[in-house]
Amino acid sequence: MTAAASRLALMAFVFAVVASFADAAEIRVYSSGAPAGAAKAIAADFASQTGHHLSFVVAQPAVIQAHLGSGDKADVVILPSPVVTMLTGTGMLRTDSAVDVARVGIGVVVRAGAAKPDISDVDAFRRTLRNAHSIVYPDPAETGGGSAGLAIARMIERLGLTETVRPKLSVKSAIGGGVAMVADGTVEIGIFNISEIVPVKGAALAGPLPAELQNYIVFSAAITKGSPAPEPAAAFIKRLVDPAAGQAWRNAGLEPAGPPR
Repeated sequence: MTAAASRLALMAFVFAVVASFADAAEIRVYSSGAPAGAAKAIAADFASQTGHHLSFVVAQPAVIQAHLGSGDKADVVILPSPVVTMLTGTGMLRTDSAVDVARVGIGVVVRAGAAKPDISDVDAFRRTLRNAHSIVYPDPAETGGGSAGLAIARMIERLGLTETVRPKLSVKSAIGGGVAMVADGTVEIGIFNISEIVPVKGAALAGPLPAELQNYIVFSAAITKGSPAPEPAAAFIKRLVDPAAGQAWRNAGLEPAGPPR
């Protein structure tokens, strides 16, 4: 290839890139706390390749529902699947746009450097709860606080430990600082979605709940009914379930759902 031809090829490439980025869209993503870290990492890679700009609002599901109901403009939501189904039924989300993107289990958190409690089986976990001086998990009674708190409260009830745990219990969502209470030593152990434990500095994951007690939350992504950028939004959702995004989900403590069938 001659020097002139090389320059023409380079100019054509530059013009193509400029044209692509000129068509870049603003994609507004509303996400609950558990999947937000992985979604942001995937979004950064997606943005660098497409030129689209993605912004995030991270909040509890009921808060997001209230924002959408009050007229907030969003393009994509990433929420527990039952919430996505409900919002689709109300007309807030585009029918048939929902895709399962990942799931997360519940784990036990301790302060970094502290001895990790034995949670290897149901009996060991029961002993850990009995012996703990203080415990924190999401408030099961908090409207829209997510399903983890309710699942944990029911699990403790099945273990027959509700009255044992009550005097030493604090209830606070991870977004509200529940994991941070363990990280700073205010509370001895916490029980939260694993993805909400992993990113908190000073916190250490002791491990997931025993399989017999585990509760998974499946998260779905969907496009809002009034999205001004439905095609870029759909492209971003496709990237969330691309096999190449799997490691980002795993790094954040979730299990990727994989491509939709």
